[in-house]
Amino acid sequence: MTLRKLAGVAVVSAAAFANPAYAASPDTVLGTWQTPTRHGVVEITRCGESICGKLLESDGIRDNADLRDVNNKDEAKRARRVKGLKMLGGFERDDEKWTSGWVYNAEDGGTYKATITPTGTNTLKLKGCIVWPLCKTQTWTRMP
Repeated sequence: MTLRKLAGVAVVSAAAFANPAYAASPDTVLGTWQTPTRHGVVEITRCGESICGKLLESDGIRDNADLRDVNNKDEAKRARRVKGLKMLGGFERDDEKWTSGWVYNAEDGGTYKATITPTGTNTLKLKGCIVWPLCKTQTWTRMP
């Protein structure tokens, strides 16, 4: 292969990886994701025009399959099981990311404003905020 052809292949390959159309696909975030804390596993699916996510596994669930939502700020919800609990919802499509959604944290019983931004084929950034600028961002990794 000539140097000119090799350079052309490199440019085409770089363009494919930098292609914003992939990141902009609404379905990029669908699938099963590993969270960086407590070995959580969250499944993100379509919910009408939006997306939502439910907790499938975590260290706590593996230790106690009947783990309850005991830290929920709403006392009426404290008896519900954590496994299968809806943890994400209310998102709106905004070009390459999902905005105006919420994330529920069963560890502290709080619900926070959230955005989800795909950062590659197998990663996304989930940002949860109490109020701007009091936010925390996690990188989630796609599971096989």
